[in-house]
Amino acid sequence: MLSYPQWEEARQQGHKMVWRLLQTGALSAAENMAIDEAILLGYSKKTSPPTIRFYTWQPAAVSIGYFQHSDAEIDFAACQKQGIDVVRRLTGGRAVLHDEELTYSIVVGEDYPEIPMTVTASYRYLSQGLMNGLAKIGVQAQMTKPQAAYAHKTQMPSSAACFDAPSHYELTVQQKKLIGSAQVRKYGVILQHGSILTAFSADKLVSILKLEDERRQQIKAMLRQRVVDLQTVLGYRVRVEELVQVLAASFSETLAIELVDGGLTAEEKACAAELLVNKYQNNAWIHKR
Repeated sequence: MLSYPQWEEARQQGHKMVWRLLQTGALSAAENMAIDEAILLGYSKKTSPPTIRFYTWQPAAVSIGYFQHSDAEIDFAACQKQGIDVVRRLTGGRAVLHDEELTYSIVVGEDYPEIPMTVTASYRYLSQGLMNGLAKIGVQAQMTKPQAAYAHKTQMPSSAACFDAPSHYELTVQQKKLIGSAQVRKYGVILQHGSILTAFSADKLVSILKLEDERRQQIKAMLRQRVVDLQTVLGYRVRVEELVQVLAASFSETLAIELVDGGLTAEEKACAAELLVNKYQNNAWIHKR
């Protein structure tokens, strides 16, 4: 298992950068968010190496952005009725329905040699790995440019949902959003994670938002125009395992790193278990705004 000291030794010796690859499979919403933060904290304490993680969600869940007003925008009763978990993310942005998707997360230091200092530039740097990986399976995605990211928002209403419009350097296909990402920087460490849609249901997403009936129909129509998934683009249901393999190889090539399969450290597991109980499963955190 790749440890932080091993990574630091390789870095000082000028070797090709070695990062850890984690494939943690399907976990609950609270577990997924606790693990992401535990890795960030581990890196800040120099016990976790740079990490790319791939995971899915079981059951389906909606994650709320850090600054989002959950009680005003999320229909908790509808979520409970449909068996959809609710969790608040450490990152900003709006609500994301995690259902038929693959999620990636990246944890690396702000002082990593190749990472741009600004948030938008680092989005571009990391999104290049996603874009190149999608090209390998026949998906020709484009990055949104800063000046064009919100160009169409005045034409149609926005919502509490993340996927209603692309942000800077997110990936689109034919101007429809395919991958939604969010980033936070704490203690000199970057955490960026995002949803890669394998399939998408506007009806299901809108069903868990607090909306008037007329507004609900508007948002459904808007999402159908602005969002696309891999099944629609490719014409078949891509296997998550295949997607992980392709994207991992692409990150390795694009970022000029060597990805080494690993697992969570004992420290990360203990930290995640504590965060799970005291934060991500805690109603005070979920309803904090």
